[in-house]
Order: sequence, then C-alpha cells, then structure tokens
Amino acid sequence: MSTATSPLAQPFPALPAIDGVTLRVARAQYKKWDRTDLTFVTLPEGTSVAGVLTTSKCPSPEVEWCRQALVLGQARALVVNAGNSNAFTGHRGRAAVEAIAARTAAAMECQPSDVFVASTGVIGVPLPIDKAEAGLDAAFTAEPCGWQEAAATIMTTDTFAKGATTTVIVDGRTVTLAGIIKGSGMIAPDMATMLGFIFTDAAVAPEFLQRALSAANGRSFSCITVDGDTSTSDTVLAFATGKAGNAPLVDDESDGADAFRAALADLCHQLALLVVRDGEGATKLIEIRVEGAESDRSAHRIAMSIANSPLVKTAIAGEDANWGRVVMAVGKAGEPAERDRLSIRFGETLVAKDGLAVEGYDEAPVAAHLKGQEIAVGVDLGLGEGVATVWTCDLTHGYISINADYRS
Repeated sequence: MSTATSPLAQPFPALPAIDGVTLRVARAQYKKWDRTDLTFVTLPEGTSVAGVLTTSKCPSPEVEWCRQALVLGQARALVVNAGNSNAFTGHRGRAAVEAIAARTAAAMECQPSDVFVASTGVIGVPLPIDKAEAGLDAAFTAEPCGWQEAAATIMTTDTFAKGATTTVIVDGRTVTLAGIIKGSGMIAPDMATMLGFIFTDAAVAPEFLQRALSAANGRSFSCITVDGDTSTSDTVLAFATGKAGNAPLVDDESDGADAFRAALADLCHQLALLVVRDGEGATKLIEIRVEGAESDRSAHRIAMSIANSPLVKTAIAGEDANWGRVVMAVGKAGEPAERDRLSIRFGETLVAKDGLAVEGYDEAPVAAHLKGQEIAVGVDLGLGEGVATVWTCDLTHGYISINADYRS
C-alpha cells in the first residue's frame, strides 16, 4: 500500500449506523504487513442483495461465487479479503471461496449461498485457506468496528479510506444509505470499480434493488477510469436490511421508488469519484464531457477514448494545454465524428471550433485552469443529441513507481 496520501484525498465522512449491519475486521495476514486485512459483515435475516460484477473473461472464483449467489437475492454475511485477489488460481482458488462460505455459514447458521465473498490484491496466488479460516475465527469474536476501520481494511494500493452516505424519504420514513469502496489502480470497469459495498436499512425487493443498482452503475462506476485496465475481481454489492420499516420497494410504482433510485445513484457517484481521486500517482481529477454525439453510447465511447489516452493524461499532468491530443483521442475512438464540426474547451475556455483553433486564442486562462487540481475538458461533436460525462485522473511518474514493484 502507498504511504503518501493522494493530494486529491477527501476526509472520511461521518457515516451513520445502518440498522442490522455489524462490521468486524481481523488480521489474516495475507501479506507481510501489520494491518487488518479481512472484513466480516453480518446482516439480518431477510436482507436483500444485488450486485454488478466484472466483465473480465478471467474472473476470480469470488466473482463466480457472487454471480451464482445473486440469483437467490438474499444475504446474511459478507467477507472481504485484501492483499490477495485469488484470481487465476484454478481449483485451489475455488476451494478457498467454498471454505470461507462454509465456515461463515456455520457460524451464522445460514446457507453458504447467503455468504458473499470478495478478494482483492495480487493475481495468480491461491488464497491460503488456513490463513482465511484463522482470520475468520478471529473476526467472529472481534468487537464490532466503525465504517472507517472497515474501509481501511479493504484497501490495497489505496492511500485513503473511502466512504459516503445519503438519506431519502421512502413511504414517509427516513431511509439511510452508506457505502465503502476501495480502488486505486486497474480501474477501467465496464460495470463497477474494484470493490464497493453499499448498505441501506430500506426494505427493497431484490429485483428492484438490482435494477436500481445497475442503472446507478451505468452513470457512475462505468464512467470512471484510471489506467484503462479492467480487474478480474471488480465487485459492487448492495445490501438492504429492511429495518427502516417502509413498505417494500417492489417496482417503479412503489411509494418512494424514484427517490430511492436517485439516492442510490447519488451514493454511487460519490463513491466512484473517490476512486478516481485516489488513482495511483494522481495529482488531478479530470472530468470529460462529450456533447453533440450521434447517441449517448457513442458519446460515452469517445469520452472514454479521451480519458484513457496516455498522451492526454500526461499532458494534463504536465499542465500542458495540448488540445491536439484531445483531437487525436476523438478521432481514434471509432465513433462518428466530423473534423470540421468539432469544438474543444478546457475549463470555460473554447480553444478549438469547427475544426480550427479559435481565432485570437489566448492560452493564459487555459494554463491557469490546468494548474488546478480539478480539470474540465469539453468536446462538442456537432452531430446529434448524444451526451456523456466520464471521470479520470492524470498519469504521472507515481503510477509507474507504484506498479513497478507492486508484488514486493
């Protein structure tokens, strides 16, 4: 884990307790470090669960386990391991997940399918079952902990613990949502970021919770990138305990359905931006907004092409107003674009329009904007109504330093 905190870090917020959710942490010692690295969360009977999982064709056994368990829509426990992703580990990796689920189910007196498991860290090293079981035994008897301790325990190369919360009125009752997330590198998800866990006391049917989470993901976790790489272990899970006492949200006609969806989307957006703020080696948070595309999907693909361009990201790291690199990234995206309709801005300054540099263009306000920590890049294709916004960070020497010796 990095020792220098990201200059874009945000202080950990005061997260309220979620009725029915109990957090504990323990030391499984998956790596040679002196820190907690196993998180254990217990949930009451009747808890609904939904999830979005990596689109990688080489998923971890934990992802496969969660994918199968999500079909049932119920959860009683969550176990998160940090320091070892257990991915690409064959039958030994699967055996480790099964052992964790079985041991936890026995302690909780529930079915193994009620136990959700996630792991993050080095790929290709089987998760040691003996350490996992010892860590679980310690977690079962540990004192409950707070959100910040749980958020710190799921970290790997993260430099700060990440959490967010919001509230909403559903069926006349105040419903609370809280979430923790980890992610710093290998962030270019097609569904979610590395590991994120959301909890609410709302009563929500699993099917509605799944639709709401999938929709929220499409506007948050699927709109961020640090380095263009999709993890084998990306997992976001949402758990609803039902303890708020509202009439269950079952479909779009339920009282408070729209409000709950909006609150969940807001929470996911908060968590997603925290991941970008902790991008490995990052010094700048970059928002890229594409307008005037033929469709929203096309706009998203173009925005991600810009966001994943090493040339764009290094230019911004160097505070260089090289908008030609944005032109390059638009052109390579493989989406409809016409050079002579293209406009580009940095911050509030239009730098290129209709395929040409703006006449009398003054670089001074752009240079001043690029010296800040939050950078805005805008593109207008002039073709249609498609719009998309994505977020990324700059690419610095720090990213190389972190990843060149990641396994040491």
